[in-house]
Amino acid sequence: MTVYPGRFTADIDGDFVVFLIGMRLNNPMKVRQWWPVAVAMPKMLRVLDQHPEIGCLGYQQWFGRTTLLVQYWRDFDSLNRFARDKDLPHLEPWRKFNRAVRDSGEVGIWHETYKVRANEYEAIYGNMPVFGLAAAGGHGPVRNRGQSAATRIDATVADEPVVEPY
Repeated sequence: MTVYPGRFTADIDGDFVVFLIGMRLNNPMKVRQWWPVAVAMPKMLRVLDQHPEIGCLGYQQWFGRTTLLVQYWRDFDSLNRFARDKDLPHLEPWRKFNRAVRDSGEVGIWHETYKVRANEYEAIYGNMPVFGLAAAGGHGPVRNRGQSAATRIDATVADEPVVEPY
């Protein structure tokens, strides 16, 4: 990945949704319980990659005992439609999980959903590849949105960074 020296920020038009989802291996030895959950996600992500019209703007994931997948969506309706559509690859694995594991305690699943209004977000990337919201939306120099976090999130008009910008 190309590292962009300097300070950059994200820029995305309009409102959007941030969706965090993951699982936790409460008992890693119970592979039969968590494996179906783990293998369902790559198929879902392939569909999202192949069909941007579904509304997923981008995602990034991390693995460990507790996994994390961060997704950026155009709107909540798109995310909700993906979750509930019987012709898309989420609903059936969700149902299978609930039938097979549900309250066994062997594997945990979690998610959080945030609706973000236009210009009510802040992002900074220093000496990083294009990442996170910048990868899902736009990647540009910090000066385009302000040198301080308070300015970038529209909390103040006085652009007074605490540390000298680079």
